[in-house]
Amino acid sequence: MICKEPIFNPVLFLQAVCDHDRACGRGFSCDRHFGLCVPLRGEGHYCRRDAQCVRGLSCMFGKCHRSIPNGQEGARCKVDRECGASMCCARHHGEQVCKRRLVHGESCFVPDGGLAFSINQICPCDEGLLCRENSRPHRRE
Repeated sequence: MICKEPIFNPVLFLQAVCDHDRACGRGFSCDRHFGLCVPLRGEGHYCRRDAQCVRGLSCMFGKCHRSIPNGQEGARCKVDRECGASMCCARHHGEQVCKRRLVHGESCFVPDGGLAFSINQICPCDEGLLCRENSRPHRRE
């Protein structure tokens, strides 16, 4: 791709210029990249932030999704205490969300440097469990 002069688009010409959401009417948000008011987006449509989605939807992982109640698995969080019992706040595709702690028998992994160095984090093991090497009984032949 290369930089070129813009092509006249009558639809864009009719849209209001903006630099924040309040400059747009009800049912619109400000696309700050283009500086234009655009209609709110429905479920499954691309977004950059919550204000671009219709009421009841949140912008998660670049698309408008149904909002998940606070504390439940998949809900946004900043710290573990914002998540329900046996959950932690972990990074998933760039968002901090509540995830289940690992239960007995589930595969766990602690990267060098700790869990903070994971792109998509997993929660640590549930209370009373440790992530340990899987020792298999030796078979005699």
